[in-house]
Amino acid sequence: MTSVLDLAPVVPVVVLDDAADAVPLARALVAGGLPAIEVTLRTPAALDAIRAIADGVPRAVVGAGTVVSAAGVADAVAAGARFLVSPGWTGGLLDAMTASGVPFLPGVATASEVVALLERGISEMKFFPAEAAGGTAYLKSLAGPLPGARFCPTGGISLASAPEYLALPNVGCVGGTWMLPPDAVAAQDWGRVEALAREAAGLR
Repeated sequence: MTSVLDLAPVVPVVVLDDAADAVPLARALVAGGLPAIEVTLRTPAALDAIRAIADGVPRAVVGAGTVVSAAGVADAVAAGARFLVSPGWTGGLLDAMTASGVPFLPGVATASEVVALLERGISEMKFFPAEAAGGTAYLKSLAGPLPGARFCPTGGISLASAPEYLALPNVGCVGGTWMLPPDAVAAQDWGRVEALAREAAGLR
């Protein structure tokens, strides 16, 4: 599979309370040009949502976010997740993600965490929480001493700030939720979601 960082400029970060919304939401995102979809394991519906998208939306590349345990890795992959994203990492979690056989983005917020991952041969990571951890200024400062690391910044990024991140040489894509307004999802306004996705896909 093409690197998750190169599938689209934006990875929608999806929190679903009802798995029945998963397929129409994913279809809207894919139609708008955002095929990589991160479904976070924050709700009881998450695994069913991943399974539904994997089975029902072949053009989607569905992944699991908020993966924080080896059990979460196993459950997500069994449900059909094609990539994994964690907010941070430990040795045990990293081992489980590596053994899963699917691409993964371990979360980092410090230079030491980046160095530790590079030491283990991992060069693609999530920068989280992006805005709170220093934003574009912090990522710029990492590019010089750590040119081998590439990031998907996530956390507090908006349509307005995304282009600043995407202009950085060490940023492959960004994660965000702005194309999934809660009122649009609640109203099942998939046309609006598709339009917002198309706007996000055009950022690069």
